Amino acid sequence: MAGQGDEEAHEASGRRARGELESDVLAALWAANGPLTARDVQGRLPGDLAYTTVLTILSRLYDKGMLARHREGRGYAYEPVRDEASHTAQRMHSLLKGGSDREAVLARFVSELSEQDEHLLHQILSGHDDTLPESKRPRGKR
Repeated sequence: MAGQGDEEAHEASGRRARGELESDVLAALWAANGPLTARDVQGRLPGDLAYTTVLTILSRLYDKGMLARHREGRGYAYEPVRDEASHTAQRMHSLLKGGSDREAVLARFVSELSEQDEHLLHQILSGHDDTLPESKRPRGKR
């Protein structure tokens, strides 16, 4: 998550915060109805990024195992290997795993949830998540 300090640094330097471009590329791919070429991704991103910059980010995401690609003409078309919810859940799990006090992190996270999110989490944990669409239910409850 970018904080106010990150935004101020971005404005002052004209550069994006670390990881922001990868997040923007992933968001463009998640919003698409299918695989996109680097040129397609470039057209969906704000600003005037160079084609080579977009190609570099796509290659890095592919190397990290976050994207699949297949030949399309002389280049590739890319698509995410996981949906946005799975990706975010994996990131949250990694952050939780890396903390030294798991209980404190979970307690702080829950204490900062909105009332609506707290209610939703309670529904999911109690197994009363039948109001959720099947695609959003936790594994094993579909």
